[in-house]
Amino acid sequence: MGEMFTFFGLISENHDFLFVTHMVLSALIALVLVKVAMSNLQVVPTGTQNLMEAYISGVLSMGADVMGRENARKYVALVATIGLFVGIANIIGIIPGFEAPSANLNMTLTLALSVFVYYNYVGIKKQGVIAYFKHFSGPVWWLAWLMFPVEIVSHFSRIVSLSFRLFGNIKGDDMFLAVMLMLVPWIIPLVPFALLTFGAFLQAFIFMMLTYVYLGGAVAVEEH
Repeated sequence: MGEMFTFFGLISENHDFLFVTHMVLSALIALVLVKVAMSNLQVVPTGTQNLMEAYISGVLSMGADVMGRENARKYVALVATIGLFVGIANIIGIIPGFEAPSANLNMTLTLALSVFVYYNYVGIKKQGVIAYFKHFSGPVWWLAWLMFPVEIVSHFSRIVSLSFRLFGNIKGDDMFLAVMLMLVPWIIPLVPFALLTFGAFLQAFIFMMLTYVYLGGAVAVEEH
């Protein structure tokens, strides 16, 4: 998307600069939304507070379906923060003059690694090192020699799953938008914009859901 106009490109066309500025912009927008929502808390929420409370309730309900309401409440702040940041990072790429930082593998891989390290840390902290990694051996002891390396590869593949799924989809959306703007630059392509917006929210939802699934698997080792 280097050939597309961006407002930050007026300062510098360096791709790393554009990526960092759009990522920081996404984080600032998320912080402003949260700050505005909490600036004047009311018993009967309105405006931004109502929107954010609905969002948090939705994230909590999603987590409750995966790992139970009690566990979901422990990690709702993490998952909701990731979802808000990723969602905004996806959305701003649809607005002409901006790029989606989530279309850069550096961001998606960093998020994926953060989730990977955190859910393993949570699992080890809750179950203990031996009990946590014992789960990797499977239910049948004599198949442990086969199951353990398979589980290790499976867990590391989650980094690829999280990072490349988000990166690939948003990068594809950016390329699709670039083509549409070149073909019909003077006519607002409403249908493509609607589809891209839906896709942006969908990818944020999938990232949150997978984060909950991985956390749920880590804290529920004993139950298996």
